[in-house]
Formats: sequence, structure tokens, C-alpha cells
Amino acid sequence: MKTMARIVVAALVALLLLAGPCHARPAPQHAAAKSAAREKSAVVDGITAIYNFGDSLSDTGNLLREGDATGVLQHTTSLPYGSAIGGATGRCSDGYLMIDFLAKDLGLPLLNPYLDKGADFAHGVNFAVAGATALDAAALARRGVVVPHTNTSLAVQLQQLKDFMTANTRSPQEIREKLARSLVMVGEIGGNDYNYAFSANKPAAGGAHNLYNFGRVATAVVEAVALVPDVVRSVTDAAREVLDMGATRVVIPGNFPLGCVPSYMAAANETDPAAYDANGCLAALNLFSQMHNVLLQQGIRELRRDYPGATIAYADYFYAYVRMLRDAGKTGFDEAAVTKACCGAGGGAYNVDMDRMCGAPGAEVCARPDEHISWDGVHLTQRAYRVMTDLLYHKGFASPAPVEFQRP
Repeated sequence: MKTMARIVVAALVALLLLAGPCHARPAPQHAAAKSAAREKSAVVDGITAIYNFGDSLSDTGNLLREGDATGVLQHTTSLPYGSAIGGATGRCSDGYLMIDFLAKDLGLPLLNPYLDKGADFAHGVNFAVAGATALDAAALARRGVVVPHTNTSLAVQLQQLKDFMTANTRSPQEIREKLARSLVMVGEIGGNDYNYAFSANKPAAGGAHNLYNFGRVATAVVEAVALVPDVVRSVTDAAREVLDMGATRVVIPGNFPLGCVPSYMAAANETDPAAYDANGCLAALNLFSQMHNVLLQQGIRELRRDYPGATIAYADYFYAYVRMLRDAGKTGFDEAAVTKACCGAGGGAYNVDMDRMCGAPGAEVCARPDEHISWDGVHLTQRAYRVMTDLLYHKGFASPAPVEFQRP
């Protein structure tokens, strides 16, 4: 029955993929910038600020301040999260995130969370909230999808940007001037919309081979697939609004390969070798991720036609992650543990137990987090985020390059 469910998932997603163009990885455009480019220095390529929308991949402390961390996120606001940087800050990792490393590479201070009202926002604001969705809670509820963690959807984050700009500038022209010197990150966001849809229809424990669970899997796939056009539209509409406000450099990331994420792999518990691709990931789930990415890139092409004077970069999280997997041994990761969470209580191939996530009683932290890609089965380690940042912004996986880093 597992194999049959896998085939249904693959068929549904592949069918929808046929409606769009083939996904093409952007060719790398720039060599890696060395450590000199990462040190604090003068303004890099004219960028003086970053404004960031997103979810747990880039939240630097907003959910912590909302105080709504529950479920799989309930332990992310305390140790061992943040153990590599001296304590928990609300970042869903053992240390820094891609947004932190990007700020460092630009010679800017770390981006403060919007809800830290006493913070310095001279060099930008982080509106991202762990658990956030691209669609608002009401829109998802109409589809039977419950948002368990935060109501700070992409629309709310966009309004927060507008409120911030209104409060800290004197005119729309000043807003345009400020945004013209900034980098605006529109995501990654949307992954949680799919996570919650899949979670709402997860198979019942102990009955993986029965028809009831087969029906739940099929329902989850159909509901998640139906969300994709609206999720993509929400992201591109938000980008359109910030471009109308005056943004000239916008980064829009795609989705990670869900089939390579330990939490998804553990939940599927697929034993058929044919279900896995050459990278050891679940092929059907990766097809789903690529469907999102194909439609997102279509939307980005439309934005580029409408705003020819702006740089609108697609950050290819999917293929950057795949490259990180393929080069794991060369970059110091443990090749035997690329799909195994460093922090967890699940043991086995993935070390993921969704009822005992990292930080829960019984969960343990691996001896060498820097040798792991996955921190808790959902989020990455600080080291993996550093590698991803290099791939995206120094090795051409964000295209066209949103920032021109000088070569040493």
C-alpha cells in the first residue's frame, strides 16, 4: 500500500508539472567570495539595509516575542537551540541562519526582529515569524487547513513593513529612496502552508497499509497541490507591492526539496528503494516541491517583464540544497548522516520523532553539529546555512545575482 500511495503521489504531481515548463537550474555566475568579503567593511554594492519576510528559515526572534511557540516549535526558543552562539534567540537552529550570514557578508549588523521594539532598525528589519504562512489563516481555514503557530502571515508582514516605513519616513519618495538602497527578501515562505495541509491528513499510527490511510495520503496530496497556485500568487503579489513602493533589488526564494528533509522522510517511512532518487531523497515529494518552484519562476518572469529596471532574483533553494547533499563529503559533512537530524529522539535513519522534537525530554544533541546538515529534522544547522548562503550569493544559485560581491 505504501508503494501504491507513492505512485499516486508521483502521478498527481507529475501530471501537474506537465502543465508548466521544465525546471532549469540557473547557471552559476560568480566565483565564491573569500573571507575578506565577509568582514565588516564599507557598503557592499550600495546596499545599506535588508528587509526580510519569511518563516522559521529566517526568523531571528519574532515568534519568541509573540510567545506562541507550540507543537514542533515549542522548544525552539530555549536551549539547545542557539547553543553555537551562546543561547537561544528564537532562531530555529543551533546558531545563525542564512539571513544572518548574508547580513555579515554585506557588512551590515545582524537583522533585528520587528517585535524587538527597542532594537536598532537603521539597517533593516526582519518581519519573518517561525510557522508563518503565505496565505492567511482564514484562507487556509476555508480549505480545512489549520495554522497552529502564528497568524503573522505574509500579508501581515507586508503591512508591518508599510507601517514601519510610514512611521520612519516623511514621504513616499523617501520610502522609495530608502528601498532603492536595500535588499528585500520575499521569503522563503509557503512551505508551512503545505506542511499544515500534509499534517492535517497524516496517516493514523499503526495502520500504514490500510485503505483508510491510503485515502488520507491521497487527500493530503490533492489539498496541498490545490494550494500551490494561491501560495505562489501570494508571494509574487507581495513582491509586486514592494516593487511598487520603490524596491529595486528583490530576492524570491523557491522551496527546499521536501523529499530530502528528514522529518518528511521519517513520516513517509518508505521502504521501497524505487521511491528514492539518486540523492537518496523521496522522488514524489521533490516533484511536488518542483511544481511550486516552476510556478513561482513563471510568476517571477512576469514580474521581470513588468519591472524591467529592477533586479528580481530567484534564489534556488532546491538545487543549492541538492548541491550541498552531493558535495557533503567535500565540505566536511558526515556523508552517512546527511538525512539524519543532529538533535532529536527518533534514532534510526533520520533521528526524528515529531512527538519528541529537539529540546523535548529524551532528545539528545549529536557530538559534532557542524558535520550535520539537519539540526532538528526540519531546520538546518548553522554550518549548513553558511554553506547554503555561499552557494546562493557567491556561487550563482541566486540568479540574476542580487548583489555583486567584489572578488579579492
